[in-house]
Amino acid sequence: MKRKTIEKVLTAIHNKWLETIDDKKLREVLRKNTIITGGCIASMLLKEKVNDYDFYFRNSTTALMVAEYYVKKFKELNPGATVGHRENLKNFEFYAKMVDERVRIFIRSQGTLSEDTPNEDYRYFEAQEPGSPGAELFIEQVMSTIKRDRGVKEGDAENKDKTKYRPIFLTSNAISLSDKVQLIIRFYGEPDEIHDNYDFVHCMNYWDSATGKVTLRPEALEAMLTRQLIYKGSLYPVCSIIRLRKFIARNWKVSAGDILKMILQCGELDLTDPVVLEDQLIGVDIAYFMELITKIKDELKSGKVQHVDSTYVAKLIDEIF
Repeated sequence: MKRKTIEKVLTAIHNKWLETIDDKKLREVLRKNTIITGGCIASMLLKEKVNDYDFYFRNSTTALMVAEYYVKKFKELNPGATVGHRENLKNFEFYAKMVDERVRIFIRSQGTLSEDTPNEDYRYFEAQEPGSPGAELFIEQVMSTIKRDRGVKEGDAENKDKTKYRPIFLTSNAISLSDKVQLIIRFYGEPDEIHDNYDFVHCMNYWDSATGKVTLRPEALEAMLTRQLIYKGSLYPVCSIIRLRKFIARNWKVSAGDILKMILQCGELDLTDPVVLEDQLIGVDIAYFMELITKIKDELKSGKVQHVDSTYVAKLIDEIF
């Protein structure tokens, strides 16, 4: 796909998304402060299927406004939905705010929790408030909403009555909307600042809502032409290593040196700390690894284990997977 075609496609997607936002002030802010970057542009250039469109925001104010809007919108769209397998959403207060220069979503219990019939149409909100009464309830198996949503084609009867670009999943890093859009709240800034947190070079092209133009970086294009994974470093090296499977299956190559860079960064992490491990894995496949994280936390809490080390984690992985 040519650059001009990609610009038209991304502009159209951005405009359609804006049309679904009923907050006029937020809508106008987003017209000049949205950055679309990541694997979607690489996929379009390579004529491959786009899995997700990753939307970032130019400043913390915009990121916070987006988080606040969709936290409120989720509750409006899903009255009576339950969290995990037990607790009704109406029993929790949730809100977004800035903490340590990062946008976070907080959750608090609003009193006595009620037993309710599970609603498997909706997934969980991840509890961000350490020690909050509902924290463990938000760390449960993710339901099948995304897979089902993505299996429904535009125009299908099942999709006609559903709101476009509706919030279906929130984590500490992003808000997932229907229609393949991810709103990233973990990072914000100008494109160069955003890409400081990226792992692979080929994902660093971007579209800017202020200009409606796509910027193609020469090093990203070279990586795509050679299908070579070039690792630049990341806050989530565990995620990067696990993501290698996907790229290798699509005939990308990676050098031993780039793998070593990822391993060295992983060596700087205390992956025996369940909080660190969860933070690293949440960017990969939260449903796949949630059972592992929950098992570790449960056994620590019950006193069944006193210390988490690599041998213990490896044993659990063999048991679970």
